[in-house]
Amino acid sequence: MGELHSMTGFARAAQDHEAGAIAWEIKSVNGRNLEARFRLPPGFERIEQPAKQLLQKRFSRGNVQASLTLSQGGAYRRPVVDEVFLKEVAELAGRLQEQFGVAPATADGLLSLRGVLDYPDPVADDATREALDAAILSTFARALDGLAEARRGEGMALAGLLLDQVDRIEALTQRAEGDASRTPDAIRARLQEQIARVMEATTGFDEARLHMEAAMLAAKADIREEIDRLNTHVAAARAMLAAGGAIGRKLDFLGQEFNREANTLCSKSNAGSVTAIGLELKTVVDQFREQVQNLE
Repeated sequence: MGELHSMTGFARAAQDHEAGAIAWEIKSVNGRNLEARFRLPPGFERIEQPAKQLLQKRFSRGNVQASLTLSQGGAYRRPVVDEVFLKEVAELAGRLQEQFGVAPATADGLLSLRGVLDYPDPVADDATREALDAAILSTFARALDGLAEARRGEGMALAGLLLDQVDRIEALTQRAEGDASRTPDAIRARLQEQIARVMEATTGFDEARLHMEAAMLAAKADIREEIDRLNTHVAAARAMLAAGGAIGRKLDFLGQEFNREANTLCSKSNAGSVTAIGLELKTVVDQFREQVQNLE
């Protein structure tokens, strides 16, 4: 069986650096495409773009949240307040309150205004800054390694579940194919019974025409094509799972095809036993489609 990856995982990586202790936490959940959100300390927004590029090289799908923390006695969280600007803003807020009755300004509201509070870069020179950035990205790459391994473990567990569900789909297809209600004798007897019942209850029908209509209905109720397509889809699913890789979207499409054939089988069935098989098949297909949503 090929290697599969889930879109769900968590990883953490840390490193001590002369400029501060570095720690990354990354978690990933399902997503139609690859989307990333970064939480970075103030002043380190420059890290986001190169980190995102590293992420895009490793993964193709999933909603990823990455959080960076840097600590060294609070050096990276030491704010600088422009007190002159803050005083001017506070006075303006006071005048607005007196003249227009607006709500009084709060401390956190004033501090959140652009230009009031700043976090200056504590790194003294370009060489030190570049070395710190390189260490941050190196730690991020190790966190990505951990995330990839977590997603691989989840993916291989999912692969086992998906193979079991494909086996169940195949078994149900074989049951439908071999159901006693589909034998020529059973079909003939059922049609004869239905025609006799109609002939007893009505008059003026052309018996030959009625037999011809019954034959047409029997042809419409034949599920041979659905069974053949289900067997083809089963083989395709096994081939994809054996090959591995980023097959989540392909399996999702295949799940839709499974569902279409199961619905058609139920709608064309003219026997309760085949309908019961079709309903059970729909349940297994729904489980298959739900699990496929977790694959990259």
